[in-house]
Amino acid sequence: MRSRGVGLALVAALVAPAPAGAEIILSPGFTARVYVTGDGFGASTGTHGRGIPGTATLAVDHTGALYLARTGRRYSGGEFEYLSSMYRIPAGGARFTPQTEPRYLHGPPLTNAQVSGGRGGRELFVTTFDRDRRVGVVYRLAGGRTQFFAGGTPSDPGLPPLLVQPEWIAVNTAGDVIYVADRDRGTVLRLDASGRLLDDLRVARPRALVMDETDHLWIGSDGSAEAPWQTGPGGIWRVGPGGERRLVLEGPVIQALAPGPGGTVLAADRQAGEVFVLAPDGARVSVARFIDGDAPRGLAVVPSTDETRAAGLAGDLLVAVVRSGVFQLNEIIRISGPFPELVRRPAPSR
Repeated sequence: MRSRGVGLALVAALVAPAPAGAEIILSPGFTARVYVTGDGFGASTGTHGRGIPGTATLAVDHTGALYLARTGRRYSGGEFEYLSSMYRIPAGGARFTPQTEPRYLHGPPLTNAQVSGGRGGRELFVTTFDRDRRVGVVYRLAGGRTQFFAGGTPSDPGLPPLLVQPEWIAVNTAGDVIYVADRDRGTVLRLDASGRLLDDLRVARPRALVMDETDHLWIGSDGSAEAPWQTGPGGIWRVGPGGERRLVLEGPVIQALAPGPGGTVLAADRQAGEVFVLAPDGARVSVARFIDGDAPRGLAVVPSTDETRAAGLAGDLLVAVVRSGVFQLNEIIRISGPFPELVRRPAPSR
């Protein structure tokens, strides 16, 4: 089926110079600044550097608070269990040290946690999994408390678990359908508002999920890659409300997706060191390119609410960045600019 979606506007061939001291090249009209960083945290080399313990997933609530799941050690010398609380960063960002870190820890310690956006910006979802037992769980997160939503050990010992390795979550605009990517099983599960299974969709090693403005689900697949820093080929799929799906982009192993303007999505390509906007017809345009060993890892768009508009954050893009190839230490940068101007709608057919 041919998508009538939106097209991408052409941007100038020349890009704006990177801010002083930054390892990023931005499209014209965009600016970037460090939003969350730290000092005194260690890397696998035993050295200490700039940044906070690694994080691969981000989510922002209606107040502008940023939630970071500390998943940075999941792929250190092979995957293994990592139990930790998440971070909650108030609107405005933060800089902290191992001594001040506890004031930003949020919620109970969880194993292999990843955080995703939820319903209305007031309810987030967190996925966890136990590799040895091959059981995954989805929790709701609200007010610093987690509440069981789906998965876990089956009540009937003869039944297989609903989830094995849940990754990202996406929610439709009505809030009554929740999608969960199970990377181990190669499926995207469709759950109802109570967490019961409706059906599933087979996709090779799905990781990132996002719902766009038109209620289409986008799926970032690792393809044959075992981890995001490996080559694929991977791909990005787009699934319509009726279940029809189409491969929009083949090749990159996408680490993160976020909703873009006008039915597009923002994608983080860690291998290429780039964040770009992708349209339903496959057209793409760069937002930011990272150099000197830096690479994007996670994405989140700040929702537009009374609170985020008052804080001056509404619509900005937050990016978890690997600095100089040291994935155990990350920084969060804030990118501001005319995102809607990257997109132009086609003239209506006559």
